[in-house]
Amino acid sequence: MILIADSGSSKTAWRFIAGDGEITAIQTDGINPFHQTPDEIDMIVKDPKLVNIAAKVYDVFFYGAGCNYDDKKKVVSDSLKKIFVFADITVDHDLLAAARGVCGHERGIACILGTGSNSCLYDGENIEQNSPSLGYILGDEGSGTYMGKKLLRDYLYSSLPQTLYNKFVDKYGLHIDTILDSVYRSYLPNKFLASFSEFIYENIRHPYMYGLVYESFYDFLDRHVCQYEGYKDVPTHFVGSIAFYYQDILQKVADDLELQLGNIIETPAEGLITYHER
Repeated sequence: MILIADSGSSKTAWRFIAGDGEITAIQTDGINPFHQTPDEIDMIVKDPKLVNIAAKVYDVFFYGAGCNYDDKKKVVSDSLKKIFVFADITVDHDLLAAARGVCGHERGIACILGTGSNSCLYDGENIEQNSPSLGYILGDEGSGTYMGKKLLRDYLYSSLPQTLYNKFVDKYGLHIDTILDSVYRSYLPNKFLASFSEFIYENIRHPYMYGLVYESFYDFLDRHVCQYEGYKDVPTHFVGSIAFYYQDILQKVADDLELQLGNIIETPAEGLITYHER
């Protein structure tokens, strides 16, 4: 049995593939070794749904946010080895999962737009070039975190349109102290910021919200995708909930920048299964 896991900061999608092709899907909390301790990752991996099937697994391909450095990969690998004791374990970056999931074995640009954001130029097997992702404080353009940060800033500066300001107060009732504490002192502040993408989506017909999303996508594509040599000559694909749910606006920004828009999918799971079954 093969296990393929695709993990972001918010959730991990696990796919167990039996010898007869039957697929079992399991979801747990997200795993990110930049934001979580080894003990916290151990607790997620010890989920009973994973433990119950672990002895049957002989190959684990784990793709995760924050798994782009050897020391971080080792943290995740060590946790997985405690459960999947009979398996060969490979840990790699979630960006490679996105590339293999949307591009398969074809050359292209692959982008992640979810809680965070990232992109790469992919040669059909591996990442050829990567515009650095600087995280939710310095980067993450186009992500749910980036949009939530812009929304909260305008709310706290009282520069939201009045109708949206009133709706925000009615829905959340958040005081400035609560927001600042959640951003600067809480566990996983990026998830807190990204949680407001729900409010943005609910009000996307308002010109302010449309503009916020458009500008966020423009910032991402202009700063990252348009920096790759020959970016207009290959398709640009997207993985992630933000890209998926706002794909009409993403299409508009791509057209304005004269990009070839490729696949837009919520998760790379199906593409990864095809890639690894080759």
